[in-house]
Amino acid sequence: MRRRLLLAAALCLALVTAGCGSELSVDEYPTVRGTEVNCKGLFADRPLKVAGQKNRMVKGENASAWGDPAIILRCGVEKPEDLGPASRCDMVDDVGWFSESTSDGYLFTTIGRDYYVSVEVPDDYAPEADALADLADSIARHDPVKKPCV
Repeated sequence: MRRRLLLAAALCLALVTAGCGSELSVDEYPTVRGTEVNCKGLFADRPLKVAGQKNRMVKGENASAWGDPAIILRCGVEKPEDLGPASRCDMVDDVGWFSESTSDGYLFTTIGRDYYVSVEVPDDYAPEADALADLADSIARHDPVKKPCV
């Protein structure tokens, strides 16, 4: 009996340790004041899979992630420095995006909505627009469009 208890305890410890190790740490970022409620709604309504990748546990409440390397969704971010009136706007499932190339993929930020949402998509998930298509419905529900791309 004692052996079974020790085995059960060891198994529980292994499962707890494995669960803790899978939690992703995402860099903190300044959220725009007044977006907290909408962002909590967006994170709660996130899809289970993005670009075929399963949802990952994230430390804190300021981001959602899928896959490894991680596709990272942030909400209530600051306006990108390079975003201006003449910036290109790419539509993916009725959501407009400003795109910036990064060292290992792309950073996309919504355009024309109540607040900014960004999505980091590593090159591993090309075409990167697949991730944006998977997130479009949730973003549209929680971040209303003010001025669509033309």
